[in-house]
Amino acid sequence: MPEEFISEAIKPVTATFDTNRMKAGEPGLPREFVWRGQKFRVKDVVRSWRKTGPCIHGSKEMYVRRHFYEIVTDSGEKMKIYFDRQPLKGRVKAARWWLFSISVNSW
Repeated sequence: MPEEFISEAIKPVTATFDTNRMKAGEPGLPREFVWRGQKFRVKDVVRSWRKTGPCIHGSKEMYVRRHFYEIVTDSGEKMKIYFDRQPLKGRVKAARWWLFSISVNSW
């Protein structure tokens, strides 16, 4: 199955965050999360990367906007999830964790 774009919020399961990543300044990747009412467990992290962007106030500094993770679940899905460092959309607080895309048994 080809990769399918999803772009939907996921809900991390409380107390399942990988605290080792937090020591390196990354968000704690949830080991379990819920999407569309189904619980998924992270079996493996294939790779991770960051999306950066310039300062919104005009300085020349670059800031990390999103942390992406390509994961494999224990049920066989290959997913790309990300953590949004700036979850405010206007004045409304938005979700921090998102499912970007999914592939099922395509590798």
